[in-house]
Amino acid sequence: MKTIRLREGKEKSLLRRHPWVFESAIARGGADAGETVRVEAADGRFLAWAAFSPASRIRARAWSFDEGQRIDAAFLRERLAQAIAARGRFDIRSDGVRLVHGEADGLPGLVVDRYGDTLVAQFGAAGAERWKKPLADALCALTGLTRLYERSDASVRGLEGLPEATGWLRGEGATELTIAEHDWKLTLDIATGHKTGFYLDQRDSRKLFADTVARLGSQRVLNCYCYTGGFTVAALAGMRAAGVAGHVTSIDSSGPALARVQAHVALNGFAADRSECLDADVNASLRRFGAEGRRFDAIVLDPPKFAPTAAHAERAARAYKDINRLALALLEPGGVLFTYSCSGGIPADLFHKIVAGAGIDAGVDGYIPQRMGGAPDHPMTINFPEGEYLKGLVVMRR
Repeated sequence: MKTIRLREGKEKSLLRRHPWVFESAIARGGADAGETVRVEAADGRFLAWAAFSPASRIRARAWSFDEGQRIDAAFLRERLAQAIAARGRFDIRSDGVRLVHGEADGLPGLVVDRYGDTLVAQFGAAGAERWKKPLADALCALTGLTRLYERSDASVRGLEGLPEATGWLRGEGATELTIAEHDWKLTLDIATGHKTGFYLDQRDSRKLFADTVARLGSQRVLNCYCYTGGFTVAALAGMRAAGVAGHVTSIDSSGPALARVQAHVALNGFAADRSECLDADVNASLRRFGAEGRRFDAIVLDPPKFAPTAAHAERAARAYKDINRLALALLEPGGVLFTYSCSGGIPADLFHKIVAGAGIDAGVDGYIPQRMGGAPDHPMTINFPEGEYLKGLVVMRR
């Protein structure tokens, strides 16, 4: 077994069961891409078994901290079984479920989502890539499903020195699917949709938004960066529950995504005139609405990743502050803003400070009755706080 030896004092994170070893922490040693290595402290003590990645700044990702563990197909199958079993203990109101969430499930670099009878996997690190075939075999065996599509086209593949890879690994057929979520239906295309086809991590936030719109009787709703309209459908469902004939304005810069928004409106039995879609820039639209004197009872800000790493945090903070300032100024008193950051480089406390600064600049104060994160099938763990990439605030304007 090949070995990497760490520099003096660099073993502390592994002793805390953090799964990453950065290039700068390694004194000597190496291996082929994805090969399992023994990680040792400077004094030779065993620390972990890890997958080596010669092209990445995260040079090794830990599989196990048990020296007696053998990293093989049986080990991976057991890890998959544990991850899948855990989802049965979470409260998930959908047949769209994340079955494997990378490091949080002890399977670094692997993401697996289930959409009804179809699995979609992303192999985002060298170790997961090296074990792709046995992982695919085990996933089908454990779930009893025969369709497995690969969406290994995320930017992290490039950081690992891996080419993009997409297509059917097991089975074949249509890539256009429909899932049930809470009391509504949503469609997606696993071949072309964002991530593995859809944003399952916002499932519970969409339900909370529907319930909030219903409770407050919101009639004018604005959904920014709407993608395919999950929050739009949630808002209309909330209005229907409250017996309110309201209206939702949805903004995105993707024409195909907006076409799917309107299809979702029809699929869930809502009148077309209750939904308006704008193919436009969100920032410019918020400024225009302000100039026109338009106001809203509920607003969603769910932008793309502005800060993929901490190095981008300062620039991203300015962008987050600007859109939140503009949105807060458009809220009616008593209205609610659901605002999010999916940037790993923006921690939750910094995001709160950014929104606070936006409120000061807008001359708006508000209550924060709830903080939000990813749905439970996108967990973080005690030993891996970096898993908390999605954070959100509900702000009710005073």
